[in-house]
Amino acid sequence: MNIDDSSIEWLGHDCFRIIAAGKTLYIDPFNIQTNSRKADFIFVTHEHFDHCSIDDIRKIATPETVIIIIPQCQSKISKLNFKKFVLVEPNKKYSVDSLNFQTIPAYNIDKFRSHNISFHPKSDNHVGFIISIAGKNIYHAGDTDATPEMLNLKNIDIALVPVSGTYTMTAEEAANAVNTFRPKLAIPMHYASIVGTVADAEKFKNLAKVGVEILKNFRG
Repeated sequence: MNIDDSSIEWLGHDCFRIIAAGKTLYIDPFNIQTNSRKADFIFVTHEHFDHCSIDDIRKIATPETVIIIIPQCQSKISKLNFKKFVLVEPNKKYSVDSLNFQTIPAYNIDKFRSHNISFHPKSDNHVGFIISIAGKNIYHAGDTDATPEMLNLKNIDIALVPVSGTYTMTAEEAANAVNTFRPKLAIPMHYASIVGTVADAEKFKNLAKVGVEILKNFRG
């Protein structure tokens, strides 16, 4: 999808590639092509294998790449070749090599695997990112429910939101969320891979009262 002089490509699951302001950014690279375009920045929302995938980060990292991670991912990337890593925590603003972004907590409110233990507890300090680039605020929610922090967001141009349920918001919950914080455009993710189907993305689009674009999985 092209917006002005920028592009946003969905590479499946929670993975997006953003090309803007002369930079190539990836968020949660997973199951991407071996010959994928190299990264200037790699953002990782949390340590789970389908988000912090070392095999996939290795495909796109170079000695000039900055990797932005939470502390739980640090040991996983220690043997990779990259310029530097930046450790982040929720509710902070950062400026790294002239790129500005902030972190939003990503956690479950009502998704539990057993014994009332959350898949993504708030105490794990997982994050979503709001990346400010080429005049746009792009919000990648990570694996999360519709949290108070999300619902209070303002001035989001593009929101990348999970819709599959089980580990994240359902399509209905995601639609209610974007109807509350009102991004200019919403793009569904976290479906048609480990969990969820295209029907979840379509349901989200039908229920949302903001602009929605369902992206084709771009595998190049």
